[in-house]
Amino acid sequence: PNGGPRPQQPPPLHEPQRRLPLRAPLRPVPRRETNVQLLATCYLHNNQPYASYHILKGKKLPESRYLFAISCFRMNLLREAEETLCPVNEPNVEVPSGATGHYLLGLIYRYTGRVAAAAEQFTQALTLDPLLWAAYEELCILGVAEDANECFTEATALRLQQEQTSTSNLEKSNFVNENRVLSPNVSASLVDISPKHIKQLPANNTAEVPGYPHLRATALHVQNTVPSNVGQFDSPSPTVTQTSGIVPPPLFRNLHAYQNTTSGDAPAKPKVNAVNQPPRRKYLDEARLKKVTGRLFNPSGDSVPRRSARLSRDTPINSNSNISQFGGNGSDHSSGKLRVNSSTPSKLCSTAIRSVQVRKGKPRATENFDEGSRYEAVDEMWTDNIAATSSSLSIAEGRYFEQDKAERTLSQDSKMATGIKELLGLLRTLGEGYRLSCLFKCQEALEIYRKLPEPQFNTGWVLCQVGKAYFELVDYLEADHFFEFAHRLSPCTLEGMDIYSTVLYHLNEEMRLSYLAQELISVDRLSPQAWCAVGNCFALRKDHETALKNFQRAVQLDSRVAYAHTLCGHEYSALEDYENSVKFYRCALQVDERHYNAWYGLGVVYLRQEKFEFAEHHFRRAFQINPRSSVLMCYLGMALHALKRDEDALEMMEKAIFSDKKNPLPKYQKALILVGLQKYQEALDELERLREIAPHESSMYALMGKIYKQLNILDKAVFCFGVALDLKPPAADLAIIKSAMEKVHLPDELMEDDDL
Repeated sequence: PNGGPRPQQPPPLHEPQRRLPLRAPLRPVPRRETNVQLLATCYLHNNQPYASYHILKGKKLPESRYLFAISCFRMNLLREAEETLCPVNEPNVEVPSGATGHYLLGLIYRYTGRVAAAAEQFTQALTLDPLLWAAYEELCILGVAEDANECFTEATALRLQQEQTSTSNLEKSNFVNENRVLSPNVSASLVDISPKHIKQLPANNTAEVPGYPHLRATALHVQNTVPSNVGQFDSPSPTVTQTSGIVPPPLFRNLHAYQNTTSGDAPAKPKVNAVNQPPRRKYLDEARLKKVTGRLFNPSGDSVPRRSARLSRDTPINSNSNISQFGGNGSDHSSGKLRVNSSTPSKLCSTAIRSVQVRKGKPRATENFDEGSRYEAVDEMWTDNIAATSSSLSIAEGRYFEQDKAERTLSQDSKMATGIKELLGLLRTLGEGYRLSCLFKCQEALEIYRKLPEPQFNTGWVLCQVGKAYFELVDYLEADHFFEFAHRLSPCTLEGMDIYSTVLYHLNEEMRLSYLAQELISVDRLSPQAWCAVGNCFALRKDHETALKNFQRAVQLDSRVAYAHTLCGHEYSALEDYENSVKFYRCALQVDERHYNAWYGLGVVYLRQEKFEFAEHHFRRAFQINPRSSVLMCYLGMALHALKRDEDALEMMEKAIFSDKKNPLPKYQKALILVGLQKYQEALDELERLREIAPHESSMYALMGKIYKQLNILDKAVFCFGVALDLKPPAADLAIIKSAMEKVHLPDELMEDDDL
């Protein structure tokens, strides 16, 4: 009402992102980009790539670009992810994050159909980091991986060892430099010393505390208990200057704080008044000095004590910033005290105590002197023995610790070399087996996997790979055995479980397949493998529509699973919806060009549509990817036979039979081709061999009846047609077999109009 400015109201609590008024007390603190990176990483781990995408957009640091590219990749924004890793306007900029950045760029190239560029990026990633197993896996999937024995070589082991050694030495050196200097202004208690305080100490105070090994060790222990950017390494060995002499405990301002940090016996009632003590001299009882020498030093003056022994002997001594107290076990509790000023260098303190050790060896008669002469002798020995004693001990201790450090370094290097060698040996075996599996050389891959030690072979990943190899060999019983073992060994592992469900589908194990699907759903209902298993369960029950819905759910959860697209195509093909079937098969090929199942599915669709040229092309593409599949050889031969290329078809059938002698399909198709060539006796011989491995095939007996009809052996023809009917053939074949049986006594035109 008075025309003055209205006061601004604070924002409501439910609007945390609304900006506050720009007043000095409420000025917002700018977020550092490193904090944004940490928040983005949390978002990515929490499966929120959109949130990470929002906060990282426009950031320029390499780490931010890498995280932003991951967000784009997970949101399927592949073009934007590629532009982030390789900006168009900055052609010379390096890919962020080194090997992992090249790996991510390779995935982008792969999913956008640039196989050669993807292989180049994966190779670059493997060059930068030879232990990046994921990059080698992708090269195997693309079919361009080199032999694992050439990838994980001894030269690679030597390179890794050198890099690890240099990195370890550098970090240890930085660790020592950061913790070498302690300031006299550090808090009295060791628990108050933090890495932040140690790093901020001035460098000109190095001489204040030379050679306090127990203080340094405690400081390092405190530092290692808090987060730090320095790796966890063993405490570095003391240098020669740190071990130049046996020194008293560290000087603390708070005596009680130090008493809590030491172990051993301390004086029962320390009576210390640093303020009222005279600055220089005090009566020093000779017996007390002998107690001190016995406590601090090795009885034999020739040998140099170990560091651990020195520390154990030092711990019973208490000291503060103004005094260092030495107590004995006598009945008189008013024990003698030797005061040392806090500004006195520790080396002088240690030398003063060593001078008492020198006096201990003198005859008793020479020790009867008055107070003044006694302290004059102490002062003289303080100055006379400082150089010789400290020099001899420094050289001896320096030699010992140099030798000990060299032994420890040699032992660590030996262990590191052995570990790297064993690791690369394991990667060679696993890599070669996986490479051969991706090339569908399954028998050779199985032989490689069998070379693994038992603890490595009996792991979920290896057992799944063995199961997949048997699956490709159409040995479903063995595949079932290894997949079941893998699932029992690692029930929460989902990789390969979609293939396992297909194995159970082929074995008609409806109950086990249903149980597997329920287990996978209970483990992770958002995994595509679980919904593939559910879809196979319904497909086994001939409920193709419900199966299709479950397979589409798997595609929705992860559109980069090629096998889920292929299963959708199979169900559309079973429903005779060939248009959608072709669509899903092509989607599978966009994800993985070497997914031969999709090429096979397209060939089957075109074969049913009688587009034989297209069928032959797609079957041949599948055969080029998997040249050892008996099924693919058989279907390629069928397409060639449909194209009237019978000789080529027969050759392909022979290859299929030789590839898998237990597969009945190529034998039956070969007999059909021979019947078309009017080679009836050869066809009968082939069918007889087929009956040995598949005695319950109704179509085989129907074809034998047709051949006997052509040979005018009517009684055997009737017998074969009757056996075919008894085996309950499919409904589509049932009417044809009945018609052929009714016309068996009619002329030859009987067999011209049917499809037997």
